[in-house]
Amino acid sequence: MFSHVMIGTNDLDKAKAFYDKLLGTLEVRPARVDGHRIFYITKTGVFSVSKPINGEPATCANGGTIGFACNSPEQVEAWHAAGVAAGATSIEDPPGVRQGPGGKLYLAYLRDPDGNKICAMHRMPN
Repeated sequence: MFSHVMIGTNDLDKAKAFYDKLLGTLEVRPARVDGHRIFYITKTGVFSVSKPINGEPATCANGGTIGFACNSPEQVEAWHAAGVAAGATSIEDPPGVRQGPGGKLYLAYLRDPDGNKICAMHRMPN
């Protein structure tokens, strides 16, 4: 359904350092820099971080969350730990199992250095 997801930043170098470490836990290669943007390109889609092209400050989405798929609860934990170590803030409940309408999920939530809400998720067997 999606070709890519792009979020804003006010400090591209800081965002690249943060997401290189964070997404490295998901076996994603470091970003490719393209002027005022960085791109993480995978077989399943593209995640990008950009300085706003209109020159205004980047702001986070109120109510928005970007979710990253993980292969295991351990990968969710590694993602969360790498994010906190790289400057993110842990938010919501600690990483762990949540029961939802779609079954059991292993989730972790962070706010990146620009305030964007991001999530790691592993769908568990029912």
